[in-house]
Amino acid sequence: MQTRRLGRSGLNITELAYGNWLTHGSQVEEDAAHACVHAALDAGITTFDTADVYAGTKAESVLGRALAGQRRESLEIATKVYWPTGDGANDRGLGRKHVIESCHASLRRLQTDYVDLYQAHRYDSTVPLEETMTAFADLVRSGKALYIGVSEWRAEEIAAGAALARDLGIQLISNQPQYSMLWRVIEAEVVPTSEAEGVSQIVWSPLAQGVLTGKYLPGQAPPADSRGGHASAGGSMKGYLTDDILTRVQGLVPIADDLGLSMAQLALAWVLQNGNVAAAIIGATRPEQVHDNVKAAGVELSADVLTRIDEVLGDVVERDPAKTSRG
Repeated sequence: MQTRRLGRSGLNITELAYGNWLTHGSQVEEDAAHACVHAALDAGITTFDTADVYAGTKAESVLGRALAGQRRESLEIATKVYWPTGDGANDRGLGRKHVIESCHASLRRLQTDYVDLYQAHRYDSTVPLEETMTAFADLVRSGKALYIGVSEWRAEEIAAGAALARDLGIQLISNQPQYSMLWRVIEAEVVPTSEAEGVSQIVWSPLAQGVLTGKYLPGQAPPADSRGGHASAGGSMKGYLTDDILTRVQGLVPIADDLGLSMAQLALAWVLQNGNVAAAIIGATRPEQVHDNVKAAGVELSADVLTRIDEVLGDVVERDPAKTSRG
């Protein structure tokens, strides 16, 4: 497993990171979650991403138990804050009270004294950016977070956040956006701004929530044991399950076959060709999925292959930067 530097910092992370959105604490039982985490560790993955809101805070607790006993200095643990974690008026957003209290709660659930990366899960337009960044800076200075990052921020928000971080003597080093062959909205504005500001991307949904594995076929219902067939987990991916998209994705099968790759490996290798991407986050419900995904590490795709992929997918690719996610 290869590593990449995150932003202009000295932090190395594995180019495949393990994430537990939609899985730990909800879609899979805890013993299966632990098996997937240990499969990731065995494959050389040391970077783990979660969030306080995943599975109503349960995902952090599952990850904390799964990583118990590991050498803490050998891991890079990232979590996030923004979405509601309670019913109170201050149990959400990026105000100082919620940022500080949520960090403390995350540390308890993760069974650690610090996180390597603490991320703003969305931009909060209701709170002065200075308040949010000062709260993050205080967490860094107290040693409870080593670095800070953001998730799904627009280009101008990243630039403003990075400037404030510098003024406060800390580093904003990462953004966590959705990015895949099918979803490329960061390429026009977010990536160039991030490169200028010394910010890397840690991308989520590089498999388009499983669509790019090729398991979903046009004209057919999603497999019952798949994410798309799951009553709750499948809701977030319905926009991908159109016959047009699924037909185009099936057109990628010959490309993967020619390269001796699985469809998942091809999709992961594709996002890692972007020089501003430090890591692609993988998730799993079975260890076998981890074993397959990690074979994408270090794969280089030629310019001809990238052109073939673009020709196959055509106009189903989403590129509009205005579709960067907002809270």
